[in-house]
Amino acid sequence: MKAYELISNTPEETLGIASQLGSLLKPLDVLLLEGDLGAGKTTFTKGLAAGLGIKGNVNSPTFTIIKEYKGRLPLYHMDVYRLEDSFEDLGFDEYFYGNGVTVVEWAQFIEDQLPADHLSIHLHYEDGNRRRIVFYPAGKRYKALCEEFFHEYSGN
Repeated sequence: MKAYELISNTPEETLGIASQLGSLLKPLDVLLLEGDLGAGKTTFTKGLAAGLGIKGNVNSPTFTIIKEYKGRLPLYHMDVYRLEDSFEDLGFDEYFYGNGVTVVEWAQFIEDQLPADHLSIHLHYEDGNRRRIVFYPAGKRYKALCEEFFHEYSGN
């Protein structure tokens, strides 16, 4: 699987990258955000929300597991970290195959429930505010999305 990579030097730059990606998202898109605590997953999600035209505060759904936001498309933001030791059927399919965009933090804890086609985004802490962001597309839709995003992002 081809990976696409870029560097963000500030939280504001991370927000801008994610906002630009968010503007390209379509219904049924599933994004998996991976990274250690403090790597920028919630910041990235806030940017995606901005790109989807969502107003208001977006924060991590750590204790609620799923938060829904309304914008150009609905955003379903999941933090499944708390499901590490227990399997619960929370109706994930209703979100993955619904009319919005699904973002999953700590997706490895529900790996067997994820759609085969998705975009996995890994945020790596480099130093200070610098982050390395790596996109791993799984499926034709996400390969095309990465090509479109990186073409626009690079200004070519």
